[in-house]
Amino acid sequence: MRYWLMKSEPDEFSIDDLARAARQTAPWFGVRNYQSRNFMRDEMHPGDRVFFYHSSCAEPGIAGIAEVASQAYPDATQFDRRSPYFDPKATREAPRWFNVDVKLVRRTRVIGLAELRRHAGLAAMRVLARGNRLSITPVEREEWAFITRTLLRPDSPAGAARKA
Repeated sequence: MRYWLMKSEPDEFSIDDLARAARQTAPWFGVRNYQSRNFMRDEMHPGDRVFFYHSSCAEPGIAGIAEVASQAYPDATQFDRRSPYFDPKATREAPRWFNVDVKLVRRTRVIGLAELRRHAGLAAMRVLARGNRLSITPVEREEWAFITRTLLRPDSPAGAARKA
């Protein structure tokens, strides 16, 4: 199993939108960066875990946990002339863009950038790197474990504050 962080602007598609989707599953479409596409196409597999990250909003941060629910398949928006993600160079015989389906595991409290930066064990996390603009990044096993066991644990000070 691998771990990932996938960014979405909540006014485009939020963790709440995923929760409302049929079977709480949706395609992660519209990615138009080759490295992010390659992660989905070549390295993501069903069952991999995902931090669902809200970006470009008032409080950017991890807003939930999802899992990869499908192998990669061609992103249909690349063929749709009405879509903002249309790519005139893509063909059904030779698609350029791929997506995977993601399924909600659970919503979480928002773990913002400032909170992530406070922990030395997360210093190498790609989302925290200066200039990182990738919408999909790998998360190391140790980073995943720290966030899920420490920052999202119900009896941690942060988790207790969420319950109050």
